[in-house]
Amino acid sequence: MDMGDILAQWDDLKKKEKTAANPMEIWLRKYGTIDKDKIAEEHTERTKQQDREYVLNLRPEAYLDLHGLHQDEARIRLDSFITDCKKRGLRKVQIIHGKGIHTQGTDPVLGELVRRFIESDPRCGTSGHPKNKADGGTGATWIILK
Repeated sequence: MDMGDILAQWDDLKKKEKTAANPMEIWLRKYGTIDKDKIAEEHTERTKQQDREYVLNLRPEAYLDLHGLHQDEARIRLDSFITDCKKRGLRKVQIIHGKGIHTQGTDPVLGELVRRFIESDPRCGTSGHPKNKADGGTGATWIILK
């Protein structure tokens, strides 16, 4: 056998390899591939939604009643309350500010103060009013702390 025969056999072998399917390709065609990154992202998103629903349905872990306070006092108490709750690792708190029906001669101010505080404080996340009147209705505001 000379060098020409060896090269011819080599070329034949390479042609056969190109026409024959790679075992890995056969397996992938048969069973497909799994996008583990996509599965992980979907799981993370589902977990976030479940966690969000859990926190939204969670009962408040601490309450602050601002009834009878002036705006300045209420703001100071609200700030220290949120600071304390963050230190304690609480996730959901409720502020009771009333509806202002006992206020004489002016519009209710504590509800507006609480709303402005939540919007401006980076520690406060989503907020809303309790669904039940027995839990405070529009006279209370719950806050999910970040």
